Amino acid sequence: METEATHLPYQSACDGPRVAAGAEPGAHAAALAAGAGQGARWLGPLKRHWPEYLMEAAGLGLFMVSACGFAVLLFHPASPVSGMLNSPLQGRMLMGLAMGLTAIGIIYSPLGQRSGAHINPATTLTFLRLGKIDRRDALWYIFAQFAGSVAGVVIASLALGQLITHPSVNYAITVPGADGAGIAFIAEVAISFLLMAVVLTISNRKRVSRLTGLCVGLLVAIYISFEQPLSGMSMNPARTFGSALLAQVWTGLWVYFIAPPAGMLLAAEVYTRVLGSERILCAKLNHHTTAHCIFRCNYQGGES
Repeated sequence: METEATHLPYQSACDGPRVAAGAEPGAHAAALAAGAGQGARWLGPLKRHWPEYLMEAAGLGLFMVSACGFAVLLFHPASPVSGMLNSPLQGRMLMGLAMGLTAIGIIYSPLGQRSGAHINPATTLTFLRLGKIDRRDALWYIFAQFAGSVAGVVIASLALGQLITHPSVNYAITVPGADGAGIAFIAEVAISFLLMAVVLTISNRKRVSRLTGLCVGLLVAIYISFEQPLSGMSMNPARTFGSALLAQVWTGLWVYFIAPPAGMLLAAEVYTRVLGSERILCAKLNHHTTAHCIFRCNYQGGES
């Protein structure tokens, strides 16, 4: 006869086995076995889905290498391109174009087609809230994203040497603008909200879903061009952390850890209240692929 517990597929990692005082000796062994079973439950997805986790790390790593490289090319005083720019806006627009194309390339690449191209803990947390990703996969995705961000900045620093340390580049850090952390927080919430609203609106309509990556890239380009003076344009806790760690600049870090998830989760809440959670097909940004999908996917049978 099934019990209610058989219908609970997951258990919190914090809910470790407890042994009451004075319990039978065998209870301790049983508790240890239960603890080992919990560990296996969290390590099991790692054994099965490590390629996707590695692809998430590689995706954000490539994004960070691109961000650091183009920051040197466009803003370092020794760069010939920097000397040709007539205004800061021109530099930001070129940077936006470069990073928008980078985002598009990652989303439509074999890496992004298989992993889903979250490359952002805020995106992963949002799809966790929407029930499209196992919480254990979400944990490993977030770990991979932070690791990939740091690795990308390390690789860029090894390749660029002292160029990346110049104050005009400084590891491509994101810090609040002259108006302060409060304005940066509001700006990060707003741009993160809009990005996720666009992703959910486009990706869950099959007739236009293949355009999701292009829309994301366009928004990234626009944000860097015009919003960057307010918050540095992050939308991504892992992206900010990778640069901050190497630069050892932690200014306003709380903004980038709280605002992007808040904005994206708010967008998900609005979307589900207006259209319903059943309209969420999958956690992939690009599902026009034959690549393996590890998510709770309803793309084949969902809305058209």
